[in-house]
Amino acid sequence: MLKIIKAVSRFLSTYTSLVVIGCAVIAFFVPVAFGWVHGNVSSVILGIIMLSMGLTLSVEDIKILFKRPFDILLGAVAQYTIMPLIAFTLTKVFGLDPYLAVGIILVGCCPGGVSSNVMSFLARGDVAFSVGMTTASTLLAPIMTPLLVLWLADTSIEVNALGMFLNILYVTIGPVTIGFLCNHFFGKRATFKEIQANMPAVSVIGLALIVGGVIVTVRPQLFANGFGLIALVLAVVFCHNGLGYLLGYGVGSLFKFNSAKKRTIAIEVGVQNAGMATVLAAGFFANPENVAAHPEAVLCVVPCAISCAYHSISGTIVAGLFAWHDDRKAAKK
Repeated sequence: MLKIIKAVSRFLSTYTSLVVIGCAVIAFFVPVAFGWVHGNVSSVILGIIMLSMGLTLSVEDIKILFKRPFDILLGAVAQYTIMPLIAFTLTKVFGLDPYLAVGIILVGCCPGGVSSNVMSFLARGDVAFSVGMTTASTLLAPIMTPLLVLWLADTSIEVNALGMFLNILYVTIGPVTIGFLCNHFFGKRATFKEIQANMPAVSVIGLALIVGGVIVTVRPQLFANGFGLIALVLAVVFCHNGLGYLLGYGVGSLFKFNSAKKRTIAIEVGVQNAGMATVLAAGFFANPENVAAHPEAVLCVVPCAISCAYHSISGTIVAGLFAWHDDRKAAKK
């Protein structure tokens, strides 16, 4: 039984993007399969994802924040300036509907993705730096995410910054802290290590469920607007994500980071916690009360859902390209 669980875990971790896309397709054609994933259920699932992140954190990971303050500070500043500003700029360039704009701004204002550490490892980056950046940006999220959304969102849309702050505390910081404490006190036990090893698979399942639930929510809008809506959002997400990688790498080059650190900051800046953005969008902008008054509000979750899948795909590809470059360079020697 244990071997089967490990095999399933490896499959889910290796094919994260395919699993997420597969669930999105199923949700579109068989909405009843994911109709139950909404509201508090989505928040609980995100909490489980963040708990899985916390279970991998150790005291040494926290110490990185103090051992490498300049690196982490620079990474956090890059995270919370580059992606929000790119998102805001793209909403103007593409002339997005206010609610579509809120969706991409939410993605830009969220912390680094929980899978970015794995991508940094695959890219042969600085994994310790990656963990430190993810930890720092996640801890800052309750303050930075609501504040930035409040500043950047269309003034015609009401932003409940205090509600977001509390939600991120409950659903993100709380579970991460619990996971960290469990790892600290029980991390040496064999049973705990087995559970810990399968946490990435739990994160993949959670992310796929959240995306599936969102697809069910926006399904009527997708039918109404057709391929044009998906193409538009894909173009915006592509530019947002790609510019994040390029400018993140540029920051590393500007401060003369070594190759491993430049790769890491590129991935950390480019890959966002779009799962968090999706839950926030559904809870604070596409909630039933707001949708009843403004039916178009449901559009805000579309960029978040597409980003969930797209960031996983692009991050894996970018990491693979970095590793391929190293292998090609080594073969020439």
